[in-house]
Amino acid sequence: MLQIWITITALLTGGGAADDPTPPRWGSVGHEMAARTATTALPSAMPAFFRGAADQLVYLDSEPDRWRNFELREMDQAWSYDHYVDLENVPDGALDTPDRFEFLKALYDAGLEKPERDGGFLPYRIIEVYQRVVTEWRMWRSEDDTQKKQWIEARILNDAGILGHYVTDASQPHHTTIHFNGWSAGAPNPEGFSNNRSFHSRFESAFVEAHVTQADVDGQAGRGSPASVAGAARAAVWAYIEESHSHVVQLYRLDRDIGFDPSAPLKAETRDFAASRLAAGADMLADLWWSAWLESGDEPS
Repeated sequence: MLQIWITITALLTGGGAADDPTPPRWGSVGHEMAARTATTALPSAMPAFFRGAADQLVYLDSEPDRWRNFELREMDQAWSYDHYVDLENVPDGALDTPDRFEFLKALYDAGLEKPERDGGFLPYRIIEVYQRVVTEWRMWRSEDDTQKKQWIEARILNDAGILGHYVTDASQPHHTTIHFNGWSAGAPNPEGFSNNRSFHSRFESAFVEAHVTQADVDGQAGRGSPASVAGAARAAVWAYIEESHSHVVQLYRLDRDIGFDPSAPLKAETRDFAASRLAAGADMLADLWWSAWLESGDEPS
């Protein structure tokens, strides 16, 4: 039954297709747990309407995955490459480009077979939505009309929730690598890592749902109050994705040596790894929510 579920998930999300490396998603349970943890870290100085919208922000963390629909090709293709970045394929200096279009040009110049597919836009998607939230907070601060201010609040919550999706995606090492769903067949594999095409969804969906709890994620988070990266969000996001990427080999070693089997008895090492990645996403999301509010108080340069 589990294998049937995994197969269906791969078909629905694009995972497993030989010519489409768009990764499957963190299961909605993982997204929701990370967002829930992030909402509990918000300082009291954050506006009350935002702190009071925890359930909405949690719900919206999975929203971009709900947009995925192969039958609605224009919409589906517009966002399909925003959920990941294949860092092994990114040429030196490409991530220094100022926006996704200059980044895409760098990928074309590097001769990738299909640059948008073989590169991915996850870092840029995160910073794009972050900057939108900063802009909306500035609008909110300067608006005196009560009705218009409420409309802006709705936009802030929607975009902050959407931001959470991509931040949480980036906490999953599979979303940072060509080895997004089993070790890439075209890459050296001296440690004998699995190339099974169910690995991605088995880890982030079936395993998380079976063995990771909200308390596990909360326990792995916990830097206290969010850190401010106001004015330096781009560098913080890039470093966060690089840190997530540094766990790719660890993820594959754990799968080989212990296994992320949702039907097997719980092993602390694999549970703690999954919970720690979700907690990393929660910490980064809380930092960005808090920083967007702080940055909005500064005049744009």
